Amino acid sequence: MKHRKLSIVAGLATVVAAATIPGAVRADDTGDKASKLATTTPIKHLVVIFQENVSFDHYFGTYPNAANPNGEPTFTASSDTPSVNGLNSALLLSNPNSANPQRLDRSQAVTCDMNHDYTPEQSAADHGAMDRFVENTSSSSGTTLGQCLGGAPTPGNQAVMDYYDGNTVTALWNYAQHYAMSDNSFSTGYGPSTPGMLNLTAGTTYGATCGPQDTTFGSQPLCGAKNSQPATPGQPPQPQGTGSVYGDSDGMFDVCSNGQVIAMGGKNVGDQLNTGGVSWGWFQGGFASPGYTPGNPSSDDLTKVCTGTHLNIKGATVKDYSAHHEPFQYFATTANPQHLPPSAISRIGLQDQANHQYDLSDFWASVDNGSMPAVSFLKAARYQDGHAGYSDPLDEQHFLVDTINRLQKSDAWKDTAVVINYDDSDGWYDHVMPPVLIGSQTPLDTLTNANQCGNSAQVPMSAQGKAEQARCGYGPRQPLLVISPFARENSVDHSITDQASVTRFIEDNWTLGRIGSGSADGLAGSLMNLFDMHTQRDDKLFLDPVTGLPKNDG
Repeated sequence: MKHRKLSIVAGLATVVAAATIPGAVRADDTGDKASKLATTTPIKHLVVIFQENVSFDHYFGTYPNAANPNGEPTFTASSDTPSVNGLNSALLLSNPNSANPQRLDRSQAVTCDMNHDYTPEQSAADHGAMDRFVENTSSSSGTTLGQCLGGAPTPGNQAVMDYYDGNTVTALWNYAQHYAMSDNSFSTGYGPSTPGMLNLTAGTTYGATCGPQDTTFGSQPLCGAKNSQPATPGQPPQPQGTGSVYGDSDGMFDVCSNGQVIAMGGKNVGDQLNTGGVSWGWFQGGFASPGYTPGNPSSDDLTKVCTGTHLNIKGATVKDYSAHHEPFQYFATTANPQHLPPSAISRIGLQDQANHQYDLSDFWASVDNGSMPAVSFLKAARYQDGHAGYSDPLDEQHFLVDTINRLQKSDAWKDTAVVINYDDSDGWYDHVMPPVLIGSQTPLDTLTNANQCGNSAQVPMSAQGKAEQARCGYGPRQPLLVISPFARENSVDHSITDQASVTRFIEDNWTLGRIGSGSADGLAGSLMNLFDMHTQRDDKLFLDPVTGLPKNDG
């Protein structure tokens, strides 16, 4: 394969300086707006694919060694593949948990959902022993693999411990072979999807305004419920509330939200991008109505947004859109409450009635138009997001492969980086104890002691001098991969990163500054070890979405 060396070091200081000069030239409204922006690296387009509910060991525990049984796609690793911190023979055969990890094959792709709440995940870690997963994060206490798959119980085979290998998550293993991955990347904090979404885009779960029915410990409300104080979308960032989100509640500024809702104050990375004049968008499956056609706003029947569905591989009907998977709908500044479509394809990524919140089909309209935003967050329709219970690794593979194959055929690929990472672990077993960098002391915390995660000195403090409790972190370890012409090849990064490392990369590449106010972007590790910014690769990897194996696709 041919790689092209680039000389970027000499010009780096000039690029940084130009980007920080007030009034520096930013994007216009024609063509590839992103390519005209000053960046500190050769990356002009960042695509963040944010998937659901996977621990590192659940997908990569035995990497790069697959069982390769007959009838399943065969995975054979390169001889120079680096090792990962995975499941060694002792963990597979004499695990400290009450059950050993068992391999799941492709016929077992659809499993039940595990318990991935804030406290059970901490309790599973058992003060660092990592030996209480069956008791705390199983779908229900004692759930076996047979029960999880809808069959008869199989004694001693608890599903929460189990894992897939390169015969099922074949595409991800092949991407790891050809590009770069991390075996030391974590959730910024413990808990389910909403905290993960907020940590990716704001670096914090603190700043919520809580309703009177929320649980309060001392002066610290822990948000899981309704905000009773309305705000107006499109206004400057609202002051942070005093609550921390530790569970799943929908965003206040979303017509598709149900039940208890939350509004967040403070800034997110979208606010940073707007201030910097950088085009961006969050693109989610099911955000528009089923009949919507990009470029034709009148085709979007706003009375039918949130109603789209698809069938997963087991034939179950799955609703496409999830309100608590859309983080920017929690902030008045970045919300599109009525799911209004963009006014024109050329405006996707720029400010208009859509306010940077789009249907997934709008992303491809912008790519085909040659105007892909500088920063794009992609959220699959639920049947393809990998979340156990309604999605699965095979449906997920279709989404990942179709997306990356299509991006590699675009004109923008030459300066694009794709980051694949996850919102939470779903409670699936992972043997690595996360580092404690963000402390919390509430009755919800059990990580390092009763009512304790770390020590009081590790609890972030807000600008108002309030302790930002219920943000215990880092949380469980998860996969993170970088696919790009500038990604290292067959490389494993062992440095510590987290969900907020993506925010840090955005801030650093477009010189936006830090969010502040306790955001984890200030302590997040860098993603730069996954890149070689001096070498632009000419090779591409096209995979089959069914098997995950390489194919010829010009």
